[in-house]
Amino acid sequence: MLKLSRLTDYAAVVMAQIARHPEQPHAATELAEAVQLPHPTVSKTLKMLVRAGLLESQRGAQGGYRLARSASQITASDIISAIEGPVAMTECSHADGDCDLVATCGVADNWQRVSLAVRTLLDSVTLAHLARDTPIKLPVQLPIQTVTLAASSDL
Repeated sequence: MLKLSRLTDYAAVVMAQIARHPEQPHAATELAEAVQLPHPTVSKTLKMLVRAGLLESQRGAQGGYRLARSASQITASDIISAIEGPVAMTECSHADGDCDLVATCGVADNWQRVSLAVRTLLDSVTLAHLARDTPIKLPVQLPIQTVTLAASSDL
């Protein structure tokens, strides 16, 4: 099963909570209560999101966590990458990937197309979309057959 970790899911939930009230700083305790997650889990998630540059933190009485940029400029892919690492279907599907079978497997190019399609879709979904109560309208079909890969344009 292709599945995101719980921590990634929690990161999206926490980020969406912050995005709904971007004008104010958010304390970890307040966020944990609002989203009904354990404080240690929320704290760990917040630190990872700060390290990835998606949140900014400020200490002190007026401190807390804020979005590093607007919710419309943060993508689902950004959030996933902050927690999971690069979005790719297989080891050979991302730039830093390493696979011993890439020369003989016969499916690497197609997996790269699938990975690119998934990343393209995730890049089109913003935190602003995720924070809304209304369903996201996604494209019905991704034209992966027209995608040109950086490594080869004759696929």
